[in-house]
Amino acid sequence: MAQKQKRDLDATKEALLKAAKELMTTCTDSDDVTSRKIAAKAQVNPAMINYCYGSRENLLYEVFKQLLADAQNVRPELTEMIKSDIPAKQRLIMLHFGMMKLMIENYSYSKAITKYILLNRTDGIGMESLPFITEHFNGHKSEKECRLIAFELSSLHELAVLRHEEIKELCGIDLTNDEELSSYVTTNVDRFLGQ
Repeated sequence: MAQKQKRDLDATKEALLKAAKELMTTCTDSDDVTSRKIAAKAQVNPAMINYCYGSRENLLYEVFKQLLADAQNVRPELTEMIKSDIPAKQRLIMLHFGMMKLMIENYSYSKAITKYILLNRTDGIGMESLPFITEHFNGHKSEKECRLIAFELSSLHELAVLRHEEIKELCGIDLTNDEELSSYVTTNVDRFLGQ
């Protein structure tokens, strides 16, 4: 009996993930992707979202991680560059450039999950920069200092994605333009890691 319950739970999780992904890719405003709409599309009770994922936001974060994995499959050269022998600082710039570009291109996802990531950052959520920062400083900064830099740099870039239209209007920096985005990321990484 336990085997059947696990299969049923896995099927429910997959149905919720698929429903959330479909709704997010077709919506014009992520606020319209409510728990009720996700559950209705998945044909399950809305309470199953919290049971399976903890919250709507965590479910949407899982959808975003899937989107990121899909993007890496489409552009494997980015994954190869991030794993290459080039300096950690350059790989960090590539990571943040790629993440910000993906988030801006998929703004409905980003809008839905950025607040969640900013308020719930842990080792498992939003700390992808840490290994590159630790490698860059190579023991010259403590783990605590490296964690703080990863936290601050990632938070800054996530907030910039969320407010990219205001940054363009107020600062004249168009983060939808690859050159300007690259310059923005490089400048920020230089500020946090030194030139």
